[in-house]
Amino acid sequence: MHIDTNTIEKKTVLRTSRERVWQALTDSQAFGAWFGMRLNGPFEPGKPITGEIQRTQVDEEIAKHQAPFEGKSVQLWVEQIVPQSLFSFRWHPYAIEEGVDYSSEPTTLIQFSLEDAPEGVLLTITESGFDQIPAERRAEAFKANEGGWTVQMGLIAKYLALAEA
Repeated sequence: MHIDTNTIEKKTVLRTSRERVWQALTDSQAFGAWFGMRLNGPFEPGKPITGEIQRTQVDEEIAKHQAPFEGKSVQLWVEQIVPQSLFSFRWHPYAIEEGVDYSSEPTTLIQFSLEDAPEGVLLTITESGFDQIPAERRAEAFKANEGGWTVQMGLIAKYLALAEA
C-alpha cells in the first residue's frame, strides 16, 4: 500500500451557502478570525500577504493551543482566486522554529475548492509539495499540518455557525 507523503487532503460538507463559505475563505479578516491569523491586507492573486499568528476567535480550546505561537510572523503568496470555486496560496509549512530563516525553502501549495453538495457546500482543502521540504523537517511538517487541517475544518464550520447565530 502506497502512503502519500506529499499531499494532505481534507473534505467536509458545510451546511450554508456557497457565498458564505467563499467570504470566510477569501476575506482576509474573516479568514484570520477562524484560522488564527492577523493578516495585513486583502488577498490578491499574484501578491504576497504578511501577518502574524493569533488565536482563533471561534474556539477557546484551540485558541489555547495556538497561544505559544501567537505573534510569530506568517507570509502567504496568493496564487489563484477563481470566484466561488478555488482559492489557493503558498506558504512555508510549520515554519515556527524561533530564529530559523525559512525563506530559501520551497513552499507548499494550499488549495480550497468548493463544490455544490446536496446538504450545502463541499469544501476540499489540499496541501501539496511536502516532498520538496528539507528532509530534516518534512515528516514533522507533514504530521503537524495533517492534524492542523483537521482542526481548521472544524474551525471554519464553527465560524460559519456562529456567523449565522
